[in-house]
Amino acid sequence: MQIPRLHPDTIEEVKLRADIVDVVSEYVVLRKRGKDFVGLCPFHDEKSPSFTVSQTKQMYYCFGCQAGGNAIKFVMELGKRSFADVVLDLARRYQVPVQTLEPEQRQELQRQLSLREQLYEVLASSAQFYQHALRQSQGQKALQYLQSNRQFKEETIQQFGLGYAPAGWETLYRYLVEDKHYPAQILEKAGLIKPRKEGGGYYDVFRDRLMIPIRDVQGRVIAFGGRTLTDEQPKYLNSPETELFSKGKTLFALDRAKDGISKLDQAVVVEGYFDAIALHAAGINNAVASLGTALSLEQVRLILRYTESKQLVLNFDADKAGTNATERAIGEIAELAYKGEVQLKILNLPDGKDADEYLHSHTPEDYGELLKNAPLWLDWQIQQIIQDRDLKQATDFQQVTQQIVKLLKNIANSDTRNYYVSYCAEILSLGDTRLIPLRVENLLTQIAPAAATYSKPVSAKKAWGGGKSPLPINSPLPTERSLLEHAEALLLRIYLHCPEQRQMIVDELEERDLQFSLSHHRFLWQQILEISSGDGETQNFSSLPDLISRLQDRFLEFDSEIGLISHLFHVDEKTKKKYCGLRK
Repeated sequence: MQIPRLHPDTIEEVKLRADIVDVVSEYVVLRKRGKDFVGLCPFHDEKSPSFTVSQTKQMYYCFGCQAGGNAIKFVMELGKRSFADVVLDLARRYQVPVQTLEPEQRQELQRQLSLREQLYEVLASSAQFYQHALRQSQGQKALQYLQSNRQFKEETIQQFGLGYAPAGWETLYRYLVEDKHYPAQILEKAGLIKPRKEGGGYYDVFRDRLMIPIRDVQGRVIAFGGRTLTDEQPKYLNSPETELFSKGKTLFALDRAKDGISKLDQAVVVEGYFDAIALHAAGINNAVASLGTALSLEQVRLILRYTESKQLVLNFDADKAGTNATERAIGEIAELAYKGEVQLKILNLPDGKDADEYLHSHTPEDYGELLKNAPLWLDWQIQQIIQDRDLKQATDFQQVTQQIVKLLKNIANSDTRNYYVSYCAEILSLGDTRLIPLRVENLLTQIAPAAATYSKPVSAKKAWGGGKSPLPINSPLPTERSLLEHAEALLLRIYLHCPEQRQMIVDELEERDLQFSLSHHRFLWQQILEISSGDGETQNFSSLPDLISRLQDRFLEFDSEIGLISHLFHVDEKTKKKYCGLRK
């Protein structure tokens, strides 16, 4: 809305009433230190707090980036908002009467400001109506559901303001419009009623549903979630987007969880209203719910205001839908997680239960223990990739490797990446520790192809199947660092395809005390030596005409290495003549 010039008295009154610690605390976790408060600066990245808030001076200052000012400037800078917009917002919050320099504009401004106030008021009245209806005869089914099915105590029902929307089409409308005399347009703007398509009039949005108030960070009702008590679809119905409510920017129960998140330095995000309520009822008061949608970046940033170490645990259902929801949530915030800006963990409860179900048969301490041992999101992702896969099968092995490489490529921190490369190499080695170095090099090659020289792995079927090389034999391998790779590959090709040259190659390697530098070449050479020594003590290397066939059979056990060496087993006749010096 167009904001007229505000009267200096209004600005001064806002400065007096808006306590800077109160304002800043909504965005930054503050710790008391002497007379002042300190926290991590929201204006630049830092690991040690250099952001100071003085309650006596009503000022903030960052010793790291030199940002400073009063409460109004803080909100302006953080939200990139105008001066007048911030003053009006703080005036509403601290109930400061608004005056303008132009009296004729005052009425329009008050009208616009009063719209939001009317929405808050009508939503609060609706919440009281639903709570009252829950205690009436028509609400007994809903009350029974809360007490028996959900096992909520009376204290919990009251704390969260749970209620019931009667089954009639105009019950709420008649109460608020006809009895309380609220304008129907306000109810419509609040998402409580809808106009009929025919015949005029309105009907209630929520009917015969268990009602859960959705509140903003300050505890004001801004919307509702309604759960059906019949087979009606959808099972859960949220208020539409309004002036006060945006589903992607709101978290259920954050008003109750923000203190717990700050004290425990950790936030738990669940899928459903009842999961969050059950956790709070069990004394786990750092839980919020994502309103049944994919967790958005804005929601995450909202949570992270209250945790200094940025610890976030996703506890979505362990069924397929819950796993998909977890994947979507990770996708939204993966960039933050890869950069280390959020410590993301994933908690899947046993037997595919959600938090509410789990607490029916387990103690809060059991849940806390699972929470403490929840795996980091990368570990969870890796387990999801290998789940139900048979790594002894070439196709599964190749697909798993590709997905793991895709995951590892995004890790920015080199120490973290190296740790997970080793971890994944152990998984892919299937218990054979001899293979770990080879798996490591294979992964590193694919993660950073510009810094390595290996060819891309291919499936066993493609590698052994057609007689054609998956990589042209005469083409040099890519990158500047390919000379060593190319030289070793050439030597191995000559050895494999030119039996009369084999003894000379072995003698030269022994005399010069040379070894192959690249792990997949070392691995191939080790297999050659084992096959050769197995045919007699004399190690007559030239008398193995079926060497390539025997190697191919042996490598069926190590299908991931096929893509790194398969091109060595295939040469055309022209190339073979060049290597072996044959004549027609």
